[in-house]
Amino acid sequence: MIRRRNDSDLDACVAVLAEVHTHSGYPHHWPADPARWLTPDGLTAAWVAEAAGAVVGHVTLCGREVSRLYVGPAARGRGLGGQLLRGVEQEAAARGLRPVLEVKTTDTAAIALYERLGWLRRSTGREEWETGEVVEVHHYEAPPAPERLDARG
Repeated sequence: MIRRRNDSDLDACVAVLAEVHTHSGYPHHWPADPARWLTPDGLTAAWVAEAAGAVVGHVTLCGREVSRLYVGPAARGRGLGGQLLRGVEQEAAARGLRPVLEVKTTDTAAIALYERLGWLRRSTGREEWETGEVVEVHHYEAPPAPERLDARG
């Protein structure tokens, strides 16, 4: 189940993020304040994925930027990452936005998900992160929203 995140979900989101960091190295650098990192400036909305009543995934939308997308290792392979991403796409489309995201070029699992869902790679470049580290990232844009039929069909 995908639903809007609420404040009481943050501890569970941080716990799953810690599992993801240990298992997959995301985020690249563990944040000093993970709950704050999950609530970035400019946050438009955030969602969680639940399985058996427990939070197992997360994503945010800040303006038109998708970020903080992850699914816990034990919950992978169920399509939850795609469901989270589709939920963000729908919210963005309802706001008249076409979402974008960036991903490290070494994050092959995330890249495979985005491309499988039709996201379009718009560019690749090197960026200097806050830590001073230079990383190579791909920039993606969501596929165009499907045309809606008007009342005449």
